[in-house]
Amino acid sequence: MEFLFGSRSSKTFKPKKNIPEGTHQYDLMKHAAATLGSGNLRNAVALPDGEDLNEWVAVNTVDFFNQINMLYGTITEFCTEESCVIMSAGPKYEYHWADGLTVKKPIKCSAPKYIDYLMTWVQDQLDDETLFPSKIGIPFPKNFLSIAKTILKRLFRVYAHIYHQHFSEVVTLGEEAHLNTSFKHFIFFVQEFNLIDRRELAPLQELIDKLTAKDERQI
Repeated sequence: MEFLFGSRSSKTFKPKKNIPEGTHQYDLMKHAAATLGSGNLRNAVALPDGEDLNEWVAVNTVDFFNQINMLYGTITEFCTEESCVIMSAGPKYEYHWADGLTVKKPIKCSAPKYIDYLMTWVQDQLDDETLFPSKIGIPFPKNFLSIAKTILKRLFRVYAHIYHQHFSEVVTLGEEAHLNTSFKHFIFFVQEFNLIDRRELAPLQELIDKLTAKDERQI
């Protein structure tokens, strides 16, 4: 949620995606912010009583896009064509870009280019009312969860790149707590609804185990 970052991290990589005020999704977003503030992330990610799963996933997907947007925005000066020639998450994992429409065959590109493609692609989908309806009465598409899973799987790659390639800069900037809290929230959410395959999480599995074990000890 945005309140995690205060006003210091106002620089975003892409324009922020806003949920229209007065809509049910806006109320859900406020509910999510309030429960997140309670400090219990497991409770914060759970589907609120009587709410629609698609709508809850949609609101949180928009929120994670905005969070990652802010986090990556803080380190763009360090993530350059020269420093990050390939989009990777450590030596074992390399990502090639394809969106199935304009880029059908996966292409190898630098991390900043990959993340630019990725965030633009996500933004286009969040802005599409047929995929992410914000008005009451417009139904979600039948394959909505599948669309959300692909978006979240790809957003995870930005977290993975930041942790593996730019964590020292994050620490220097004093953004470490923000990054960890945001990522922990993200992981708890995707685990709650089985939205990302465990294999996809492999680049950060050790960190995930640490973050979730720590939480389980506190319960």
